[in-house]
Amino acid sequence: MQPPATPVPQEPDQAPEVAGRREGTPHLRGDLRAAVPDASAAVGVTAAVFVFLWYRMEAGTSSTAAVMPFMDDPRAYWMYLLSQAFGWSALLWAWGTVMLGLVLSGPRTARQPPRRTLERWHRTTSLTTTALMFAHALMFAAELVRHDTRPAWLTRLWSAFADSFVPGWYDSGTGQIAIPIGQAALYLAVPLGLLFYVRHRIGPRTWRRLHRFVLAVYVLSVWHTLLYGTNVWYGEWPRTVLWLLQIPVALLLVVRLARPARRAERLGAPGRPGGPRLPEWTARALGRLAAAAAVAGILAVVVSGHDGGRTRPADPPASTPHDHGSG
Repeated sequence: MQPPATPVPQEPDQAPEVAGRREGTPHLRGDLRAAVPDASAAVGVTAAVFVFLWYRMEAGTSSTAAVMPFMDDPRAYWMYLLSQAFGWSALLWAWGTVMLGLVLSGPRTARQPPRRTLERWHRTTSLTTTALMFAHALMFAAELVRHDTRPAWLTRLWSAFADSFVPGWYDSGTGQIAIPIGQAALYLAVPLGLLFYVRHRIGPRTWRRLHRFVLAVYVLSVWHTLLYGTNVWYGEWPRTVLWLLQIPVALLLVVRLARPARRAERLGAPGRPGGPRLPEWTARALGRLAAAAAVAGILAVVVSGHDGGRTRPADPPASTPHDHGSG
């Protein structure tokens, strides 16, 4: 963002307008080019996760195979493993972009990289996250098509598309709840990410209000994983690590709410000139209390071990795949 042309102090989002667009505003095309290294790293991480999941299935230690014993051959279910790998890299990149967003909107420290650099990282990781989420869903759909035994291709394609992308369509087990949650995360991520590039049209205040829902995308993604991720199905170390990763997010959220970068978002005193009105002050105070309670809740979950994980059965359950062959 270009510095203001006059020495009058301004908020970071109050740079001068040029032809209806803020001077120095990033463009989607430029950010897509800038995201190539980031996306390449994400592909590398996805490949590493895929190899790890393949090795565990080959070695007979895969939680996925314990949950679904029929899925014990990585060569037969490699699309599902790739879907899982994309899902995990998407969650990791979502974690990173949310952390960057909270750092940007919170108090500045001397050790932080330049703000322009942080903003660029935030935008590119956001674009990469959305692409990874799509890849996760597409590979899940491809897996359904591959193992659907009905002869009609159009029927198989429609069924897989509907199970993967139409809320409420998937009708098997925990997925009846978990998959719509993941779909909600995906369908919110796309417009919330792209609205940045048209914020000069909708207004910065509207954009800021909408952009806060990005945190809901992340919460939905974690929720989807905890409900449906077979790698964190049992109450073992992978699930504990996933919970632990939420502690820095919650702590940064508390700091960001307590000391926001924008003066207009600070709590202040209600009723004073220039300060928030009592309803607005109350909402902000409750938000800060909720964030602090989230930190305490996550810590309690990790310390107590009551993290919602199932107990691994001594004998594998006699489960079958989500079969469309008889449909």
